[in-house]
Amino acid sequence: MPANRVASTMKKLLVLAACVEILTGLAFLIAPSRVGLLLFNEELNGIATSIARMTGIALIALGVACWPSPALVAMLTYGVLVALYLAYVGLVGGWTGVLLWPAVVLHVVLTGLLIWAFAKNKDANPETY
Repeated sequence: MPANRVASTMKKLLVLAACVEILTGLAFLIAPSRVGLLLFNEELNGIATSIARMTGIALIALGVACWPSPALVAMLTYGVLVALYLAYVGLVGGWTGVLLWPAVVLHVVLTGLLIWAFAKNKDANPETY
């Protein structure tokens, strides 16, 4: 098989895998208990729902990283979604451990730093991002 055909096939498989991960992540985010029931024959309750949603966010970021798209886009996706979700859990969900709000602040700061670094260096080597 010629190298360019192998690369084309690999790119298609990567996009397919990315789509599967993104869809699975969305399912975990939207209906974690249903996904738990379908995968493990158990409904997810309590804190397991929040952990499943965090897993969904990670799967979405993994899918974005494999799209093929830049790693920066995946990290920004993950950072923004995790910060928003953790803040939501803290405000509405009632589960607030001692590290919840520091984790929210950490993700906001890291995401902000990634945006700043990208804006400052985007002309230096655009294919890196």
